[in-house]
Amino acid sequence: MMNLIKYLYKILLICFLMYCSVVNAQIASPEPFRNGVVSSAEERATQAGLEILKQGGNAIDAAVAVQFALAVTLPRAGNIGGGGFMVLHLEDGSVRTLDFREKAPNRASRNMFLDSEGEFDPDLSQKGGLASGVPGTVDGMITALERYGTLPLEVVMEPAISLAREGYRLSSSQAASMNRAAENLRQFNGSKEIYVKSSGESWKKGDLFVQSDLAETLARIAAMGRRGFYSGLTARLIVDEMQRTGGILTLRDLRDYRSVWRDPVKTSFRGYDLYMMGPPSSGGFVMAQVLGMISDHEPEGLGFNTAAYVHLLSEAFRRSFADRNYWLGDPDFVEIPSSRLTGPWYISERMSDFDPSRATESERLAYGDVFELVEPEETTLFNVVDSRGNAVAVNTTLNGSFGSYVTVTGAGFLLNNEMDDFSAKPGAPNMFGLIGAEANAIEPGKRMLSSMSPTIAMKNGQVRFVGGGAGGPTIITATLQNFLNMALFGMNAKEAIAAPRFHHQWLPDRILVEGLYFSDDTIRMLEEKGHSVVRRNSIALIHTILIDEEGNIFGASDSRHNGSVAGY
Repeated sequence: MMNLIKYLYKILLICFLMYCSVVNAQIASPEPFRNGVVSSAEERATQAGLEILKQGGNAIDAAVAVQFALAVTLPRAGNIGGGGFMVLHLEDGSVRTLDFREKAPNRASRNMFLDSEGEFDPDLSQKGGLASGVPGTVDGMITALERYGTLPLEVVMEPAISLAREGYRLSSSQAASMNRAAENLRQFNGSKEIYVKSSGESWKKGDLFVQSDLAETLARIAAMGRRGFYSGLTARLIVDEMQRTGGILTLRDLRDYRSVWRDPVKTSFRGYDLYMMGPPSSGGFVMAQVLGMISDHEPEGLGFNTAAYVHLLSEAFRRSFADRNYWLGDPDFVEIPSSRLTGPWYISERMSDFDPSRATESERLAYGDVFELVEPEETTLFNVVDSRGNAVAVNTTLNGSFGSYVTVTGAGFLLNNEMDDFSAKPGAPNMFGLIGAEANAIEPGKRMLSSMSPTIAMKNGQVRFVGGGAGGPTIITATLQNFLNMALFGMNAKEAIAAPRFHHQWLPDRILVEGLYFSDDTIRMLEEKGHSVVRRNSIALIHTILIDEEGNIFGASDSRHNGSVAGY
């Protein structure tokens, strides 16, 4: 019976891969590359990074080029008005992680998103100027480039400036995304002028999209560095927009923003050493916990995406997300017992009540007490690997699609709505259904908790996996599954990306599975164990670079959207 199930899954996976090849021929590199690979969510941004590699730049140079290009060609998620995280493996063998997450403005207050009756009002935290944290993307890119890049800022930014100034032809998905958001975008004049046609017509594939104001903003950054964004004309335009749209961000907030180099979260699994972001990213913490929780249960022996495998990972996800939502926040503001939470004694205790035949009820499962023991959804991820041994995984976001819907008039870029990622009221879910606690409460200058999960995995001292994704909390579970597809089941880059995914985040208490790629029998067996299973079209968007033992580099970008891969 088990062999039959494995056979059926293989057939489904082959069909899915054939479909992916038809709808998007560029999702994976058919042949390996030796000099470098770029994988991102948008073809022109991928090409911008490749162009920099061919000019002699390293992976850090190319990553900065990709980020600024995405701000032009993927406005719903690529950004200079948001923030994120970067994991870097350097040619000297060291690994660094950079936190350029947004921060709460200095005038932020704990109850700023509660109404007169003390109830959470999601409109305040998700739309308009009040929803925006202090952007960190520009500072993050410049900080990384100045420390580890080799080319001048104006060189790596030139592709983005040209794309904004000369324009580009919209794809069908880009046109559709602006049309879907039109009702919200037209509520703010700066956004209406750029993203909504004055004629009232809808955008369509092939329309030329020119962003002159954004081109001038990018040119100021290229010429003046961080001063071209965090002070001077651009900063004044940001503050003016805040005043028009109910925001509280000030010139001082912008002036004082700085990215932070932090220690990576490191864990080992089946011979791989994984390096991930620590808090305020929660991805590394959850993945380290889950890998520890499943390690002794021989997941590879359960079979790929069998009911037993989905059950094991879902139970681990359930426990780790419960811990995530209670314990994690900005480490500059709260004390996080990281070593205890990822220690083998604690992880063993958390899984001690795991039942292979029965689901745990989330309402009865709280966070673990480490001190009692002895011990938009809209994000974008891109990866770059060069021939020198540098590898970069970058996650950035505006949070929701098109962020707060507020575009800085005269500067041409959207601002984030990351304030929604705080716990506006402990126990109240945010737009992703995540329940927060005291550790992630709003405080001035604090960074909000994130699910972004850029990850680099090494084996025998060599980079083997560079990945991450987009999609709120599903980023964490999808990135981990992508790694496990490679590490446990021997999938190549294209197979690992295309493989069907599932997700559990403690609350709401359900397993999400991708569409038709989980059989009715698998769903039935999960339900018999006590799980509530919900089908959805897709889970997360993932981009990956895999490197084999011979140094051949393979890239893959998610066919669930219009990603792209390029190398040479």
